[in-house]
Amino acid sequence: MDETLPSKVGKYPVTRELGRGGTSRVYLGRDPFANRDVAIKLVIAADGVDTDLRRRFHKVFLNEASLVGKLIHPHIMAIYDADASDDYSYIVMEYVDGPTLEHFCHVANLLPVDRVVEIAFKCSLALEFAHRHGIIHRDIKPANILIGAKGDIKVSDFGVALHAGGDHTHLQGVGSPAYMSPEQVQDKELSHQTDIYSLGVVMYQLLTGKLPFIAANKASLLYQIMNIEPSPPSTRRTDIPQQLDQVVMRALSKNPKDRYQTWGEFSRELTQTYRHLELPPESISDTEKFNTIKALGFFRGFRDVEIWETVRIANFRRIQPDKIVIREGDVGENFYVIAAGQARVTKDSNLLETLEAGNCFGEILYFEDTKAKRSTTISSIAAMTVIEIKALALQKASDGCQKQFNQAFLRILIDRLTTANRRLSTRN
Repeated sequence: MDETLPSKVGKYPVTRELGRGGTSRVYLGRDPFANRDVAIKLVIAADGVDTDLRRRFHKVFLNEASLVGKLIHPHIMAIYDADASDDYSYIVMEYVDGPTLEHFCHVANLLPVDRVVEIAFKCSLALEFAHRHGIIHRDIKPANILIGAKGDIKVSDFGVALHAGGDHTHLQGVGSPAYMSPEQVQDKELSHQTDIYSLGVVMYQLLTGKLPFIAANKASLLYQIMNIEPSPPSTRRTDIPQQLDQVVMRALSKNPKDRYQTWGEFSRELTQTYRHLELPPESISDTEKFNTIKALGFFRGFRDVEIWETVRIANFRRIQPDKIVIREGDVGENFYVIAAGQARVTKDSNLLETLEAGNCFGEILYFEDTKAKRSTTISSIAAMTVIEIKALALQKASDGCQKQFNQAFLRILIDRLTTANRRLSTRN
């Protein structure tokens, strides 16, 4: 392969090299039309490569290229474009300015336990999304999970993924041996549970700095994967809670029947272990925000993608008892959804109603072209957590996210009108 830096790959100007493998180079490029940085994977079969190997590389390329625009998820690296010719092939992907998880798999660089749980949780959501689209990754490992500059998690490299109903993707013997499930080692039929196993291995390594199985050669490694039970992670790191220990060990079960049956089951148990971890009193993690939002009736109908978008534009605030959140007559631009606690609604010091978790208030200003004045006062009854969103931030959100909020506002408006009519009929 030519060692010189190309000025362009296709229509994309190249800035610098990001990395390289035996048959590919990855470059930082620029999409002049979308005005964004991109990562460009350039694949060129080296001279002397036999026909079977060329065919294999071509299948892997087609596998990944077939996903252009399909897997759009906050925690999956987006694939924007792909092209193939007789001379070379390339894939244009989202550029993630950050390291892979490999950096955090060494004892000296281990992440806090709660951060590992959060990473695994986001990966599980991404892989569940892929599974709903008929895709099994088959090569989950730290090198294929990136952390962006702002801490975002991105699962990458679907080149050897298995597509339901696909006839060009069934590549045998693919994956990285240390992260393979027992059924993958034996070339048995695979399901999403092979990705659950591999993510369990990644968690084990992130928590302890060690792989669950260590061997001098590949044959010994594969034997251990199929026949030997690993030591629990807590034997290698004392601050791992027992419940998290159990989650990892269940993910690593030899028999898929003993493993988690669905990604949803796996994610829920991760969330439960998270509640047992010690967090700074004022911190609310992205995982906690996601689960809080998803559990509220206001957000029913929201897809995971739209919930994560809400996490990004929202501010979680903890309010002490008997504190005013918005005041009648003030000019405002935010609206709120109650995540926990109760609030009272008053006008001219008269109590109008009490709001519970899942109710929203202040949303009418979202529909105003200019800043308007509040018509009521909202104050906390007991300690309360609210999700605060700027009207402008929602107006700049995706069409899908805005549509879900508009439907939620409409439901609440109908509920309020129904309640008001019921009160009037009772008085009459």
